[in-house]
Order: sequence, then structure tokens, then C-alpha cells
Amino acid sequence: MSVPPRPDGRGDAHTDTGTAPHGDPGAADARGAAVAVLISACAFGSLAVGVTLANRAGVALQGLMAWRYLLATPLLMLVAGGPTALRIPGRDIRRLLILGGLGQVAVTSLSFSALRWIDAGQLGFLFYTYPAWVAVLMATHGVEPLTRGRLAALGLALVGITTMVGVPWRSALPLPGLLLALSSAVVYAAYIPVLHRARGPHPAAVASTYVIGGAAIVFVTWALATGTLVRGMTPAIWGVAVGAAVIGTVAAFLLFLRGLAVLGAVRAAILSTVEPFWTALLAALVLGQPIGPRTILGGTLIMAAILLLQRSAHPVVEADAPPPE
Repeated sequence: MSVPPRPDGRGDAHTDTGTAPHGDPGAADARGAAVAVLISACAFGSLAVGVTLANRAGVALQGLMAWRYLLATPLLMLVAGGPTALRIPGRDIRRLLILGGLGQVAVTSLSFSALRWIDAGQLGFLFYTYPAWVAVLMATHGVEPLTRGRLAALGLALVGITTMVGVPWRSALPLPGLLLALSSAVVYAAYIPVLHRARGPHPAAVASTYVIGGAAIVFVTWALATGTLVRGMTPAIWGVAVGAAVIGTVAAFLLFLRGLAVLGAVRAAILSTVEPFWTALLAALVLGQPIGPRTILGGTLIMAAILLLQRSAHPVVEADAPPPE
């Protein structure tokens, strides 16, 4: 789930329109950019499956995530342009390391912890309610009003959640997993504007390096304190950790940026909604987790609500949102 490195900037600032920053792209460029965004979404969406495999092998979440972020940080440093490009004011570094790192850890821990109770596909759809929570938070703080279109989208998202999980007193999903998944979406929704302010004028790749580095520091410290840094790390799980770092974090981030530069924020965000469907499909193929009709119907309603929110005149989620997980 893309939060990416969905990034920690899923892109640079071209967030108010659905067009590319330098005019309409050619058909070939647009197709290539669309493929890049789709692959990025699938890469992000594969993370939950990898975490589930690690859970089944008895590997602690903090240990796996420590290696994911630890391996991804130097790669992002190269992407950002090396040490010279990373020379920004110390105050900005501290802000990104602390606010960004802790926020990333909170979102990652809440969302992936839910996998102990619910399937990867269910988590994918529930986490993807975060744009709806962004709209609620923006309205609560007087930033953007809840227009009729947004209210309709929120209602559709609520119907989707209810379809998937049932009514609270007769839930089809275990309550701890449901609460963790929705909490991660709400925290991510609140995290986006905080990190946007912390990023300031710095490029997305530079900000992402410090955010991912901050998450690495927290997770490595946590894993060392609990003795879980290398516990259960078989060759297969090392493969999961490397894949999470290289494919599910760095490559996914770069592909999203490439697509964003051509397509613009709105079209890139709409294409990214393939992510939870990919997660559900991959979980069925790799983990044997069935895709029930309630999950498909509820997830489709949630994605329809997100498309409605993102196609509005002022999309609720900007392109430089951090990686969701």
C-alpha cells in the first residue's frame, strides 16, 4: 500500500490539475507513464503480502521493517543525487527525520499489524479509505468545505466499509484488525499535511530519503531493543526484506515519480487505485486468501468513492503525499 514511498513525497508539486507540468503528453509517453504508475501501485500493493509471509515465518514486524528501511535509505540517497543534494538546513533535517520518520513508523505499524487479524486484500481496501478521511479532516479544519460531491463520496465509502465488514455489532471482520486498518488510514490522512509542511521547498526524493532514514532509525532501535533484528531471518525472508526495500519502496517511488511527471497528479492518483485490487489478487494467488464477494463489492464502492474525490476540482490528496506504508 502505497505509504511508497506513496513515497515521502509521492511526487513533486503539480497537484491542482490532472495535466502534466509541460503540456499534454504524447500518446506513447502517456502510455509509458500509465504503465509506470500501474507497476508502482502493484509494487506498493505487494508489501502486505510480503509482510504476511514474514508473519507466518515468525518474523517480527519491526525486524522486517528495520531491514526494509535500512536497505532503502542508501538507495534513495543515490536517487536524490548523493550527499551534495542532501545538504539542507539542519532544522529541516531534524524535522523530516523526527516528524516524517515517526509518522511513517506509526502508519506502517498500524496497517501491517492489522494483518494478524484480517487478510491482505481487506487491509488494502480499508487503508485506501484515507482520501475520505483527508476530506473530513480538511472540512473539520476549515480548509475545504464538504461539498455535495464530497459528501456523496464519503457516503459511498461508508457504504463500502459497511458492505465489507458488516454492522459494528455483527462485524464480518475481527474488531482489532478492523480498528487497526481504519486507524492507519486516519493517521495517514493526518500525516500527509504535516509532512507536506515539513518537506518545505525540498525535492520529493531528498525529503523521502530523510523520512525513510528516520523510519529506519526507529525500527532498527525497536528491533534491537526487542532482540528481533535478525530473529527468523531465513534466506526466503531476506528475499522478502530486499524486495520490500528495492521493489516495494525505491523502485515503486521512482516509477510513480516518472508517471506523475507526464500524467499529472489527478490521473496518476486515479491509476493508483488499482493497488488494493492487486493486493487482493496477489494475496489469493500467493497466500491462498479467498476474495469474498463482500470484499470485492465493498472494495469497489470504496474505490468509486476515491475516484469521485480525486476527480473533483480540488483533489483531496496531493501528489507529494508520503508512501502510505
